[in-house]
Amino acid sequence: MPVRGSREGAYLDEQTLLAAGAPPPGSFEGNGRGSHLLGGQRAAAVSTVSTVVFIGAVIALFVFAPGAAAVRHTFFNPQQMKQAFLGDPSKGLYSVGKGLILNIEMFLIAEVLILFCALVIAVLRQLRNPVLFPFRMLAVVYTDVFRGVPLIIVIYGIGFGAPALYIRGISTQSDFVYGIAALVLSYSAYVAEVYRAGINSVHQSQVAAARSLGLSQWKSLRFVVLPQAVRTVIPPLLNDFISLQKDTALVSTLGAVIEANRAAQIDSSTLFVYSSYTVAALLFLCLTIPLARFTDRLIARDVSRRLAGGRAVR
Repeated sequence: MPVRGSREGAYLDEQTLLAAGAPPPGSFEGNGRGSHLLGGQRAAAVSTVSTVVFIGAVIALFVFAPGAAAVRHTFFNPQQMKQAFLGDPSKGLYSVGKGLILNIEMFLIAEVLILFCALVIAVLRQLRNPVLFPFRMLAVVYTDVFRGVPLIIVIYGIGFGAPALYIRGISTQSDFVYGIAALVLSYSAYVAEVYRAGINSVHQSQVAAARSLGLSQWKSLRFVVLPQAVRTVIPPLLNDFISLQKDTALVSTLGAVIEANRAAQIDSSTLFVYSSYTVAALLFLCLTIPLARFTDRLIARDVSRRLAGGRAVR
């Protein structure tokens, strides 16, 4: 009979509950009569009614508001939305749909570079060799600076500062390249901390076991620590990349990059309506919502895997 006040007793009690099918401590899962009631027909009926009432209230507010007609004409004009999506070169209107392709290109290129650069920064911060101290200090300073500076300022600094340097090979790049560089510089600092959290989550016994087998510090990090760390941080990384997909619209502030947000801005300033922004918002939602649901699914699968591992320990 374990002692209730001891750490071992608490651990055994938790494992006994998990083995019996009970929810883990701190979870919101219930059992017994309450959970059966929530999972029954009454819960389904209540949720359906509440959803219908809420949606009906939102629609009523939108339809019967004093300025509803003006809002519908300005933001939800079907003809203007179709024109904004397809574009009309004869009227000087850019296609928001084609502009979104540029957003996707920036997102994909920046994502690959961020994954690599952030991993290098995270590894540098984990090295304890005195010879590599300047690199570790540089990684710390880089992370602190670019996590503290707003992305829009980084875009301005790179997009307008780099051409003013008149350096061959740097000052002659397009705004598309400057925008990607700004995204990589800013997001690498955030993603590096995600990587570092994953590396620190690997127990030191794993490293000790690898070193006892004759692996060097670098090989232990490469073959033992990093594979476990990367698998742990995949859901947080996907959340960061959802934000990255949206923030590609900020590159339009450089002017010459006609992506979805910039195309919508040009269309709205020409037609004096904002339906083009609605089209851009819907297109971004079509990209981010599936990725968000995929992230939720990965998180749920990871939680199920951890709970299954906990029940297996007796």
